[in-house]
Amino acid sequence: MPLIHIDLVEGRNDEQLRGLVKDVTAAVVKNTGAPAEHVHVVLNEMKKNNYAVAGVLKSDEK
Repeated sequence: MPLIHIDLVEGRNDEQLRGLVKDVTAAVVKNTGAPAEHVHVVLNEMKKNNYAVAGVLKSDEK
């Protein structure tokens, strides 16, 4: 059972997230031969004030 974890900063709508998990599932099926019903995708959306790049919180970016 492939288990894929995706961490991303919040801000995408449900349609975008649906497209993401659909495309990721298709890629895993194509490249591993696993049936789609065995592919699990976990999305972890982080709040912008819980993620930083180069010492700057995403919530502080302009």
